[in-house]
Amino acid sequence: MSIFTGAAVAIVTPFNTDGSVNYEKLDNLIEFQIKNCTDAIVICGTTGEASTLSHEEHIDVIRHCVQTVNNRVPVIAGTGSNCTETAIYLSKEAEAAGADAVLLVTPYYNKATQNGLYVHFKDTADAINIPCILYNVPSRTGCNILPETAVRLAKDVKNIVAIKEASGNISQIAKLMQLADGCIDVYSGNDDQIVPIMSLGGIGVISVLSNVAPQQTHDICQACLDGDFKKAAAMQLEALPLVNSLFSEVNPIPVKKALNLMGFGAGPLRKPLTEMEDATAKVLEADMKAYGLI
Repeated sequence: MSIFTGAAVAIVTPFNTDGSVNYEKLDNLIEFQIKNCTDAIVICGTTGEASTLSHEEHIDVIRHCVQTVNNRVPVIAGTGSNCTETAIYLSKEAEAAGADAVLLVTPYYNKATQNGLYVHFKDTADAINIPCILYNVPSRTGCNILPETAVRLAKDVKNIVAIKEASGNISQIAKLMQLADGCIDVYSGNDDQIVPIMSLGGIGVISVLSNVAPQQTHDICQACLDGDFKKAAAMQLEALPLVNSLFSEVNPIPVKKALNLMGFGAGPLRKPLTEMEDATAKVLEADMKAYGLI
């Protein structure tokens, strides 16, 4: 059984002006998501600035999210690391905190061979009992999970059940679908490729766009799941200018700006991320207005 179908939000982590986690604002964002039909919440991912959270903060944010959501939608905890032992530690803590699944990014900077990826993910998944989603984002990590490796993992490791595909390579994703023959769920990791990936058999998206437009992103996925790809494509294309603006600078810089423009008080970013440049911020604001968000 799939962890979720539809649109999961890769939710931001709001900060206070002193840089500490703003749990009140996080609660507000979670309630906004659930009210507007988000299908799952991914906490402490890339968009959640997990790379600049301490281990203690990381675990506290996961625990707080699980408690606030209170079983209303699945909670997927980002627990990946470029260190296998750290990934195991964070994954065990997420399971203990009540997360429904974990999201495991490929090792970054030190990277790995395909065999190294296999061992890294297998060791991490074997250490826990909850489902695991692999996260393939070569543009950030410099490391690509080949389709053969993903399929091997899904067949060999019982709780590796899905992959978030953010390679941007539709040909690679098509090959993955063909080789997998249904043995692994595929989620789009790019908001501009929801419909293409779901047309190949994907079952949803793990989305940045959902932070500001959860209902609309859910609806794009639902149209695909209903088999109405013409409707889904029209909605995808309507959202494309906003999606492009949300990635006009390094994620999550624009989406935090967007949430602040919407009055959610997502707060500042943690360095080395800095505030959005004026020129791109103006385009983002215009695209938000055109899409009816502000």
